[in-house]
Amino acid sequence: MSATDPAKAAPSLDGILETALYVDDLDIAKTFYADVIGFAEIFSDIRMASFSVGDDRVLLLFKRGASAQAVEAPGGGMIPPHDGSGPIHIAFAIADRDFPAWETYFDRHGIEIEGRTDWPHGGHSVYFRDPDGHLLEFASRRLWSKK
Repeated sequence: MSATDPAKAAPSLDGILETALYVDDLDIAKTFYADVIGFAEIFSDIRMASFSVGDDRVLLLFKRGASAQAVEAPGGGMIPPHDGSGPIHIAFAIADRDFPAWETYFDRHGIEIEGRTDWPHGGHSVYFRDPDGHLLEFASRRLWSKK
């Protein structure tokens, strides 16, 4: 049977809700994502912080090692342990018209753009790093377009 067989098909998903990064200094990371990138903080404690990234998407920042043990969830239940190391990559979508403004903004804030890419379908990307060395990308939504 193939994956297109209704009996074998996975139920539908609505997209990615949360993306997590692991950071060495939670306060420095929070300042970067709130004050420099402009994300609104939703929640924060000594272990983690969450930020709104448009609509219903959330960026989670976990202090490295602070979630290596199971944690009791506020509403009941347990959150299994997780952790990560090394530089991670995340792309955030921006409108094509906003690239020049972001590049000027990065320059004013001393953020080095490490790379620029023009994609075959017309999308554009700029790459830079956060304080923990994670590779961040601001990209056109059409980067993955098949049109």
